[in-house]
Amino acid sequence: MPTSKIVVVFVHGWSVTNTNTYGGLPVRLRDEATAEGLDIQVKEIFLGRYISFHDEVRIRDISRAFRTAVADELSSLLKDGTRFVCITHSTGGPVIRDWWHRYYEKDSKNEICPMSHLVMLAPANYGSALAQLGKGRLSRMKSWFAGVEPGQRVLDWLELGSEAAWDLNRDWIRSDGSQIGLKGIFPFVLTGQYIDRKVYDHLNSYTGELGSDGVVRVAAANLCGRYIRLVQQAPIAKRGKKGKFEANDLKVEEFAEAQDTALRIMSGKSHSGSKMGIMRSVKKTLNDKKSRETVDAILDCLKVQTKAQYQSLCKRFATETKEAQRQEVHEVETLFLKSDTHFFHDRFSMVIFRVRDDEDYAISDFDIVLTAGSKSDPNHLPKGFFADRQRNSINPETITYFFNYDVMAGSEAVKDKDNNVVRKAMAGADMLGFRIVPRPDTGFVHYLPCEIKASTDLLQQALHPNSTTLIDIRLRRIVRKNVFRMDRMTNKTKPIPFKKTKPGDEIVG
Repeated sequence: MPTSKIVVVFVHGWSVTNTNTYGGLPVRLRDEATAEGLDIQVKEIFLGRYISFHDEVRIRDISRAFRTAVADELSSLLKDGTRFVCITHSTGGPVIRDWWHRYYEKDSKNEICPMSHLVMLAPANYGSALAQLGKGRLSRMKSWFAGVEPGQRVLDWLELGSEAAWDLNRDWIRSDGSQIGLKGIFPFVLTGQYIDRKVYDHLNSYTGELGSDGVVRVAAANLCGRYIRLVQQAPIAKRGKKGKFEANDLKVEEFAEAQDTALRIMSGKSHSGSKMGIMRSVKKTLNDKKSRETVDAILDCLKVQTKAQYQSLCKRFATETKEAQRQEVHEVETLFLKSDTHFFHDRFSMVIFRVRDDEDYAISDFDIVLTAGSKSDPNHLPKGFFADRQRNSINPETITYFFNYDVMAGSEAVKDKDNNVVRKAMAGADMLGFRIVPRPDTGFVHYLPCEIKASTDLLQQALHPNSTTLIDIRLRRIVRKNVFRMDRMTNKTKPIPFKKTKPGDEIVG
């Protein structure tokens, strides 16, 4: 079998200052690949260590620097048409995605991307719930990347619901999938859903959040997302109520679903750390069984050379992920002289709502009321379905909801190793809807409440296990006619004060 030469670039997560973050992965991968007939040349590019404490640096700046680093360091290796493989950890994933999207995917005139495979380990593709804590608190938490203080502008990108992350992921979801293949790239996501209790921060529950690896949620790592655009109906006058209008309905104007992308949940892996970290825990020695699953999965990714092979691996990874989650659904923590603690590693879904009006102005003051059942009643939602809600601090028109998918959709009973039922079966809900109550709701310019009725279709479109849905809501901006009036001038016209003008009963068409 002829040897296949591969150039591998490792890109670490944000705020890393030491190459020990890679653990033994580079050496292990090289040695394991030899047996597979792959000749791996490892070329490491360090982006973070020079700029990790500078607040002015943004994700875009890092991707620009990566572009220069590729030209400086890899041009001689790539001049014969060889393309490199990129293996990233954490924020390294969004950095390289930004670089690829900015300089290759969006620019059709550009040449084929020099990167052929992007293998992302625990990538914060939709951000992390931890980012909102601010760099001061994060610098004290060992579980955040390498445990040093990150720059604020990168945290702005990583905060759930950031505009930059929204744009990057919306474009990915809306794409036709042609970017996956020989002329594009082969993307892969490998992540864990286990918590390393030794690095758990008792002052912040996010570091022990179920459905995550202690830093990044599985749903926030997965590229298989959906985009739903909802538009409010035009306002109509209320019968018998002069000056009152209503626009009750939200209609689905667009629904898009990303192409199947390879996702593999690795058993017993957390975000970071030398014991359970998906990258750093990999040992150099070939007989290290604890990291065998991770190394084998990476090698499987590197072997993909055609679209058909990629699609086949996507299906196999989906089957292996299902089995890994089945095996890990029940965790028991046994403590000396204390009762056992039971954790249920259910599948979770993330929904990011963004509320703007038809003039593209952000609406920052609104309530979302989730509903279920044939009567669209909040009381019909199953108990325990709601896990978290976080509003973006810079773009308050965006709010992220975290749902327990298995509670929402229903699940079978969970049994322990002795076949005893430790959690009863859950019926779940068969419909989902929501109401938007925006403000201001009176005045010269205001908004009207509206809703999309609970339905099975919306439930199936909005909630998928281990993934994220972007819901883009466009409300009607109600402008009263008295915002601007004109009075015909005559020789007898006197000055007319309009300081106390009321909004009036009519609206602008």
